[in-house]
Amino acid sequence: MIYFQSDYTEGACPQIMERLALTNLEQTPGYGEDEHCRRAAELILQACESPASKVHFLVGGTQTNMTVIASALRPHQGVLAADCGHIQVHETGAIEAQGHKVLALPALEGKISASQVEKACQAHREDPSFEHMVQPAMVYISQPTELGTLYTKKELDKLRQVCNQEGLYLFVDGARLGYGLAAEGNDVSLPDLARLTDVFYIGGTKVGALFGEAVVIQHPALQKDFRYLIKQKGGMLAKGRLLGIQFEVLFEDNLYEKISYHAIRLADRLRAAFREKGYSFFVENTTNQLFPIISDEKLSSLKEKYAYSYQFRIDEGHSAVRFCTSWATKDEAVEALIRAL
Repeated sequence: MIYFQSDYTEGACPQIMERLALTNLEQTPGYGEDEHCRRAAELILQACESPASKVHFLVGGTQTNMTVIASALRPHQGVLAADCGHIQVHETGAIEAQGHKVLALPALEGKISASQVEKACQAHREDPSFEHMVQPAMVYISQPTELGTLYTKKELDKLRQVCNQEGLYLFVDGARLGYGLAAEGNDVSLPDLARLTDVFYIGGTKVGALFGEAVVIQHPALQKDFRYLIKQKGGMLAKGRLLGIQFEVLFEDNLYEKISYHAIRLADRLRAAFREKGYSFFVENTTNQLFPIISDEKLSSLKEKYAYSYQFRIDEGHSAVRFCTSWATKDEAVEALIRAL
């Protein structure tokens, strides 16, 4: 079986495995208080051009989303997100389990707009029963989105303006951020994210690391006591240096973007092949997630050798599915799939 099901089916990039083995018998302080975490944070802040930000390493994406949102919101507050957003559909109610409601907005190709956020806040303010309703206090978006689409710098600028106007935090989930940075047409950089958001995270689990995410916090109120929340929410690793080492490697010599470009190159090759063979897409994007529309008959033959993710029923005979490439996808795997099409 050849897996295009997700972008975290393999372990970690060889450079990380080599460094983990090399440092295996080092003795270091625990809980992220080691030299590797310190240096990894420095490298990330340099890449973000944001020396006043704070960097923290957590074990996974769900813990990261849960911890960031819980740290920002008071008990009566909720977070605005796309109705297809990760915290809405793929985290088993982790945000609600912390006592905060996800306030879903209808998404267009995976994205929500500044005008939607503004209208949602206005509707809350103007409702006579506003005190009986969950108050919007944060905007959550993903870059790339669940559908592999990208927010432009202009769209982020507008979201930032509305968040300032309405007193909302802006949080960007970057679980697949490397693939967004490497995608054709992307105009949002790490320094842009540091400038425009209150907090965002750089995903490692899906972009070359064995596990782990790096949270970058700009807003001073969110920086305060954040480690307490990491510990309380189960995101703090006793052997914290294992996270630091991985991000240290990823941000040396621009490795994070280099391995992301590999995934994008192969996704582009596969995307072009689908088009050449007459397939259309549920949504157009330039990242590592592809959503072709394929007949049920063809899917029946493909699933014998290729793993993919089922997405949506399109009509009686066709479905949209997802194929993912990653930092570890092999050229020969892509060529085999193309022949199978």
